[in-house]
Amino acid sequence: MDVRDKVVIVTGASSGIGLATAKLLAKQGARLVLVSRSKNKLEKLSGEIPNSFAVPADMTKIPEIKRMIEQTQEHFGRIDILINCAGQGYDAPVEKTSINTFHYIFDLDVVGPLIAMQQVIPIMRRQGGGTIINISSGTALMHLPYMGAYSALKRALADISLTAREELKKDNIIVSVMYPFMTLTDFEKNTIKDSVPDETEQGTVQFSPDTAECVAQKILEGIESREAEIFAHDWMKKLHRGDT
Repeated sequence: MDVRDKVVIVTGASSGIGLATAKLLAKQGARLVLVSRSKNKLEKLSGEIPNSFAVPADMTKIPEIKRMIEQTQEHFGRIDILINCAGQGYDAPVEKTSINTFHYIFDLDVVGPLIAMQQVIPIMRRQGGGTIINISSGTALMHLPYMGAYSALKRALADISLTAREELKKDNIIVSVMYPFMTLTDFEKNTIKDSVPDETEQGTVQFSPDTAECVAQKILEGIESREAEIFAHDWMKKLHRGDT
C-alpha cells in the first residue's frame, strides 16, 4: 500500500518507535492520527508534524480507545492504516511476577491493540480494505530470563495478528506483525522491573541497538510489501523457525 494521502492511526505516537513512524509516514504524505496518553506532548507534536491530528487516549481503557476511533472517523472520514505501537515492558522472574502488573501490561500490550483492531475492522471492510500493523517484540522469538511475562504477551499479540490476517484476507484487510529488537528509545527506562538482578549479574546480550528511525523504515516497508511478519533483522527469522 502506498501511504500517500492515507489516514494512519499511530498509537504510542509521543515517543520512540511510534513517534519515528509518525514522522516518517508524514514525510511520505500520509495523514496522521497521533495517539498517546500525553495530551500536551501530542498537541505540540501535532503542530510540528504536517497533516496530523492529536487524539489523547489511554490504551488500557476501552471507552477511550473507542472514542479515539470515533474521533478519527469524524475528523478524516476514513481509516486506512492502524499501527499499534503503544506498549510497556515488564521484567520479572516467573516466580516473582506480579499478577496485578501482569494484568496491567496485558491490558496495554494485548487487549488495547485488540480493541483498536475490532473498532477499525468494520470501517476498513466498508471501505474495501486497509492495513493493520501490530508491534510485537524480538523477545517473543526468544526465551530470555526475567522476560517471561512480557515475551508471552508479545507472542500473544503476534498470534492474534496472524490469525486475524487469515480471517480478513477476503476483506482485503492486511494484518502484519513487526518484531523490533533492541532500539534506542526510552523503552528500557520505562520498563517495570520486579526482583530483577543487577545487569552485571544477569548478563547482557551484545548487540548494537537500532535507532527508532530504522524500525520506522521497516514498518513502512512492511506496509508497502504487505508481508505477514516484519523483522528488524534477517537473523531473527532463524529464531522464528527454531533454527540453531
